[in-house]
Amino acid sequence: MGFQSASELNKFQKDLCRLSTGSAELDKLLGGGVETGSITELFGEFRTGKSQICHTLAVTCQLPESMGGAEGRCLYIDTEGTFRPARILGVADRFGVERNNALDNISYARAYNSDHQNKLLVQASKMMSEDHYALLIVDSATALYRTDYAGRGELSDRQVALGQFMRQLMRLADQHGCAVVITNQVVSDVGGAAMMGGGAPPKPIGGNIIAHASTTRLFLRKSRGNTRVCKVYDSPSLPESEANFAITDGGITDVT
Repeated sequence: MGFQSASELNKFQKDLCRLSTGSAELDKLLGGGVETGSITELFGEFRTGKSQICHTLAVTCQLPESMGGAEGRCLYIDTEGTFRPARILGVADRFGVERNNALDNISYARAYNSDHQNKLLVQASKMMSEDHYALLIVDSATALYRTDYAGRGELSDRQVALGQFMRQLMRLADQHGCAVVITNQVVSDVGGAAMMGGGAPPKPIGGNIIAHASTTRLFLRKSRGNTRVCKVYDSPSLPESEANFAITDGGITDVT
């Protein structure tokens, strides 16, 4: 890959499709849906809807472009054991996708350590070269690095390893034009809480390594009942704004 004109890049980016999240309000917040050819990060506390969005996208990416899909398959790397085929079936029923087809179009792998997680990306690259995959999900991208590199003494090594993983994700998004969606955990911002009188929101882990690699960063938080709030935390093209969405048996929807 070498230089290209800005007009060529502009045309390429305009031709990129976007994947529907299942919620019209959330799609509107994202300028039409999750962008292909780049990395979108979902971060938030437990039960804020990160994995539910991933399950919904795993089905919507299979839909025709006219329905918010890309007519492609999904690669799903699960590091925390949160993937549930039953959730996929509920989303498939909602969108009229044949159940077996919805499951067969998702290639699933469970990663057990950070080395295994990296090796799965090598396999993913080969699979993408042989078939049309519209979406790569890593849920969660950071969990195994936190456990494999525990303690302050290993923080530097963890960041180097995490940076190498993120560079591989960026390369896959660029070379294959697929959407890459990662989930991330959060930690309490002790310094920010002290400055703001204890009211600072939690911050995503991974520091600048994750921040610089992710094109779009979305902060999820709980609201009442099954309602969740998504805020654009950082994006080169989207304004800072919020949207509400709901978690249902059929995946992510608008709040009714």
